[in-house]
Amino acid sequence: MWLTIDLTSDVPIYTQIRNGILTGILSGELTPGESLPSVRQLASDLGINLHTVNKAYGVLKQEGFIQVHRKKGAVINAPEMYRADDGYYARLREQLHPLIAEACCRGVSIDDFTDICGQIYAHYQKEARRNDHE
Repeated sequence: MWLTIDLTSDVPIYTQIRNGILTGILSGELTPGESLPSVRQLASDLGINLHTVNKAYGVLKQEGFIQVHRKKGAVINAPEMYRADDGYYARLREQLHPLIAEACCRGVSIDDFTDICGQIYAHYQKEARRNDHE
């Protein structure tokens, strides 16, 4: 299966599903126009409650990554449907605040913090470039 979840993780399962689908989009495993498994099917495959999958799909829809059709189900959107906008940048800042505050409390230097961010960003850029060349 292209998506795995860790039931022992502190990260909520619906967030793991969301993040796994985003990684699938970035890597090219999931392409625009492709249908995702139905809520029931994915819940069954993962052995979790269907409401958890429904919540993940709802978040992805709200963020613009998928559309939900009555007949086709959840479908991956084209990239232009979820490009960064002012709302995304505001959410990004909001989500970074507690991470940066914790890093500061733990004595992480700005250089170390930005190095870590840069390494992670470079990893995903590499994934995206690899996807573009396949």
